[in-house]
Amino acid sequence: MAFNVYNLLWLLLPLAAASGWLGARLDQKRRVRKNSFDLPSAYFKGLNFLLNEQPDKAIEVFTQALEVNSETVETHLALGNLFRRRGEVERAIRIHQNLIARPTLDKEQRSHALLELGQDYLKAGLFDRAENLFQELAEIRLHREQALRLLLRIYQQEREWDKAIATARKLGRLSNQSMDDVIAHYYCELAESAMSKSDYAGARTHVKAALRSDNACVRACILLGDIEVACGKHREAIKAWKNIEGQDAQFLGEVADKIADSYRYLGDEEGLYEFFRSALQRHQVIGLILAFADIIKNREGIDAAEKFVVESLRRRPSVHGLHRLIELNLTEATGPGKDDLVLLRNIIEELREQHRGYACQQCGFKGKSLHWVCPGCNRWNTIKPILEE
Repeated sequence: MAFNVYNLLWLLLPLAAASGWLGARLDQKRRVRKNSFDLPSAYFKGLNFLLNEQPDKAIEVFTQALEVNSETVETHLALGNLFRRRGEVERAIRIHQNLIARPTLDKEQRSHALLELGQDYLKAGLFDRAENLFQELAEIRLHREQALRLLLRIYQQEREWDKAIATARKLGRLSNQSMDDVIAHYYCELAESAMSKSDYAGARTHVKAALRSDNACVRACILLGDIEVACGKHREAIKAWKNIEGQDAQFLGEVADKIADSYRYLGDEEGLYEFFRSALQRHQVIGLILAFADIIKNREGIDAAEKFVVESLRRRPSVHGLHRLIELNLTEATGPGKDDLVLLRNIIEELREQHRGYACQQCGFKGKSLHWVCPGCNRWNTIKPILEE
């Protein structure tokens, strides 16, 4: 009898083990089914709240879902981004703050959430908070390049040009793309600030730094000439403005009248005439043409000025030149002929407006004033005078 019981136990042990293993497998499958069911259920519930315009309840459901499964982090990041783009910044901030508070986030997930939260703060105008987060990301070297670019946006809006210069240098080293032309404009901003306080020595120091950063910076040469004029140094001002020809001849028209005024201040009519005559042989810039027409008018009379403008129009027709020719003719016109010229001038002025101003070479933005940073695409050094075809 004992022999039979003993043998029976040996037969039942494998069966019990197999039953336990099978039960464990079934229990595991039930748990997987339960979790896989709960997660989609939570998201359907959250989406339902969104469709019913109950975003606060939706956020609460999505936050609870995060506690169930950390793989929902990307979904929450996308949801917060969506709210920010829609202008619902407070909700975006709440989502991203809840994410950062999760202890289960890994380093990469947390840094991504910090980047999104910083952009939320930036959108909300909370620049100090955004700056702190972007500085943290730059220090831990996660999303560093994007963090530095966002820091530049803050410093430009806050006009903190010293910080912008330091950040741009870091960004240039990190991205292997030169930021020297942008840094030159930051120095020019500092120079203009110093000029507004009549600190011409400080302004000159900043302009020199701008030219060391980018010797092709037209703005720096324009400012340097203005500084020299403010200090009574007209010959040095002319020298500074003349350098623009080697940087970008399109901008010579921006300083044509300034150069003429400084030559006249020095009483150097011969030097004035010779500069414009030789410059026009190299560059048919409309600003130079119009300025030289006035010089010829004062030097040789209206007839000579009219002849010069007509010859210029034959070489390169332009509404600006035609407008100046009509104005010269109006000086001596009388009777019905003058009335006709006035009517024609008014018509030409409407056409002239279409060819006046500045345009961005990057995004096509057009404006009547010269901006060194494009209001359309926020890029530096892309605005140029409109060239009449």
